Amino acid sequence: MEGETIYYVGPTPAQPRAVIGSAGPTTSERMDVYTPALLEKGLVGMIGKGYRSTEVIEQLSSISALFCGNWWCWGVAFKNNQINGCCGVSDLGPEAIHRIEVVDFPAVVINDSFGNDWYKQSK
Repeated sequence: MEGETIYYVGPTPAQPRAVIGSAGPTTSERMDVYTPALLEKGLVGMIGKGYRSTEVIEQLSSISALFCGNWWCWGVAFKNNQINGCCGVSDLGPEAIHRIEVVDFPAVVINDSFGNDWYKQSK
């Protein structure tokens, strides 16, 4: 996990000769119970959608990590050749873990290393 970023995603099977299928962001809050342990192992970033718990936001600021939101279609990244590679790490059906290499992925910082929360501040 050291130095890695997780993209919380709802994947679909890849088409023939495709690196990965459509994979739009999924709700990140349901992962909050696991997040402290991942951050302690060196995770530095997360990408998904939705709100994060107060505890996760506080931990992000204490270790200089980020949570970013992505609302764009993953298919756009694929069509723009932004996905350079994908390999399965653990295949649990819809709950699989894949290592992907992405270039210029569009995301907005929601919770930063200073404890800011874009959702609250943008109202």
